[in-house]
Amino acid sequence: MEKSLEILKKYFGYNRFRLTQANAVENVIAKKDTFVLMPTGGGKSLCYQVPALVLEGTAIVISPLIALMKDQVDALRANGISAAFLNSSMNPNEQNETFRQLKDGKLKLLYVAPEKLSADNGHFLNLLKDINISLFAVDEAHCVSHWGHDFRPDYLFLNGIKEQFPQTPIIALTASADEITRQDIIKQLNLQDPTVLISSFNRANIKYFVQPKQSVSNHIIQYLNEHPNDSGIIYCLSRKGTEELANYLKENGINAAYYHAGIPSVERAKVQDDFIKDKIRVMIATIAFGMGIDKSNVRFVIHADLPKNIESYYQETGRAGRDGLPSEAILFYSNADVMKLKNFAMSENEEQSSLMLRKLQQMTDFAEMHKCRRQYLMEYFGESHPGNCNSCDYCLSEFENWDATIDAQKLLSAIFRLKERFGKNLIIDFLRGSKSVKIKDYMKDMPTYGIGANSDKKYWQNLIRQLIINDFLKDSNDEYPVLKLTESSKEILFNSRKVNLQKVKDLVKAVTVEDIETTYETNEIDANLDLFDELRMVRRQKAEQENVPPYVILSDASLMELASYLPNSKEELAQISGFGAFKIEKYGELFLNVIQDHCTIHELNSKISEKAPKKIRAPKEGNKNISGTYTTTFQMYKDGNNIEEIAKIRNLSINTIQNHFANFVIAGAIKPSELMDVEKIDPIISIAKTQTIQSLKAIKEELGEDFSYFEINIAVAFYKSLEMENNGNES
Repeated sequence: MEKSLEILKKYFGYNRFRLTQANAVENVIAKKDTFVLMPTGGGKSLCYQVPALVLEGTAIVISPLIALMKDQVDALRANGISAAFLNSSMNPNEQNETFRQLKDGKLKLLYVAPEKLSADNGHFLNLLKDINISLFAVDEAHCVSHWGHDFRPDYLFLNGIKEQFPQTPIIALTASADEITRQDIIKQLNLQDPTVLISSFNRANIKYFVQPKQSVSNHIIQYLNEHPNDSGIIYCLSRKGTEELANYLKENGINAAYYHAGIPSVERAKVQDDFIKDKIRVMIATIAFGMGIDKSNVRFVIHADLPKNIESYYQETGRAGRDGLPSEAILFYSNADVMKLKNFAMSENEEQSSLMLRKLQQMTDFAEMHKCRRQYLMEYFGESHPGNCNSCDYCLSEFENWDATIDAQKLLSAIFRLKERFGKNLIIDFLRGSKSVKIKDYMKDMPTYGIGANSDKKYWQNLIRQLIINDFLKDSNDEYPVLKLTESSKEILFNSRKVNLQKVKDLVKAVTVEDIETTYETNEIDANLDLFDELRMVRRQKAEQENVPPYVILSDASLMELASYLPNSKEELAQISGFGAFKIEKYGELFLNVIQDHCTIHELNSKISEKAPKKIRAPKEGNKNISGTYTTTFQMYKDGNNIEEIAKIRNLSINTIQNHFANFVIAGAIKPSELMDVEKIDPIISIAKTQTIQSLKAIKEELGEDFSYFEINIAVAFYKSLEMENNGNES
């Protein structure tokens, strides 16, 4: 272990292993097969990179994506480690040169795609018999399983590795796999009596939110304007959806791009590279994007559409906050997405369809439940969690008890009288006395017809959802699902059983995360945020010089430590996470000069003696309706400050403050007449009504110079508030 720790510090800049890394490393060094299940961002790659540097020979790493290989190799080389990759992006001369280095024993790690091993009946694998191979690492190992969420046929060829290299250890690694997938991975890779290491699935620095899927584009714009310096990923179900949302964001001034499998590979690689290097702030993508993306400073992951299973959701949200800083996962949920995914799940393979539908139902349960979201995720992967995490929308919301007995009886009676033959939409229409042609004459003669007319559709939808979650009702989950009674529902109908539920009194949504100085702390020492920004700029310049992503130089977490503890020598740099001996020599002087200049100007001294392990403060509850940074802006406006004054005082852009005001108008907190000439409102709204996708730019072009973008934004916000009000009043 002493040798492993020495390498960990020297090359990677860490003093100790995390989670189950130490066990995995020692196991592989002892030439034993190992299965590692570790959450995204947990440091899976160190589990084979450290043994590769301890053992004689070359480690072969099987990785599914070209971009992932390049990122890993760039990061290793930045740490002074000899590494290379072989894939289809290379010309024959480049491949020959890499293979020559391999034969000459000059590489400690070689990354290859599974297709490379399976090509030409395993020709490359045969060539490896003449090489001193230290270990095989199978990254993203869930790809080998038919039961995994991203099965890839080329991975099946890996079954023969153990047969051809019986004495060489294999380490299989994945971030998300349930029990059936874990067992299948071990079987498919022919692992011999493997040590199975499962780390905690808890990503404590990620907050989870689920919101109704309404006005998604506008909610996203609002969120991005509240997080102007944050980078993130937004997932959509369809290629068309990614393109439309990306174009909408760009029209609204957001530096965004889209990514899906239909884009030419050269263009895909360029877009991904720009995102990784912080040249693109927001990536809107299908699930084709992301596996193995090693960008550590992704601050948020938004799902504009429902993922098809918990594994996908967990892995995709796990791309946020890999540096350990506070991050958010936001899911916009609608039942329409569930129906769409149910259709996708139907196939000729009945067993496969059944599994996919079951996993979709679990994803639906996660979105609809009244329970700690983190607890549900942990329990899904077989790990207990007490709940009350204080960092998901459920745990941050306020609830009140609700005696739903009478309305539950009305609903269940309607289902009973209609002989359990209809789905939730018709049941709700029946209860509310709809005149729709779907409601037949015989139904109108029933005593329960129309007895729920005093409540709107959303109320009944919520009641149905809660009754299903609490097993008072069930959905058939057929191709055309119908509502079915349970034993518990019969007790409510015939034995006077009470129904006590909880309803939301004050629901927390994915509003702003408080500024970085209040969400991240290092032993209660305040980070110097202007220095942090300067360090980020220097890092980016250096990354562009070396043509690598900025996080390969140093992570945001390391920069935050620099800005907090102000080290003034290379010896003190060694106490900053991420600074190994190689990086201290390569980049130490560069960053020390910036820190020393800052300290001289501001008369500051090093605080390295006060350094303790970092911690993340528990999220604050705050005001739920106008929250965080919004609250500050709103109060300053009420105190008599105008937009320009607020922006100056708060050191935020005028555009950000203007977007705050647009959201106050949507919420009804400020009238548009307080902000603009009311005679301009109608001309703007009349154009907005004709747009399928709202475009401030298009409205501006049509109305001309007499109308400012701010006025257009405020009028459109007012139009949205009217739409929301009308939708709420629909009967």
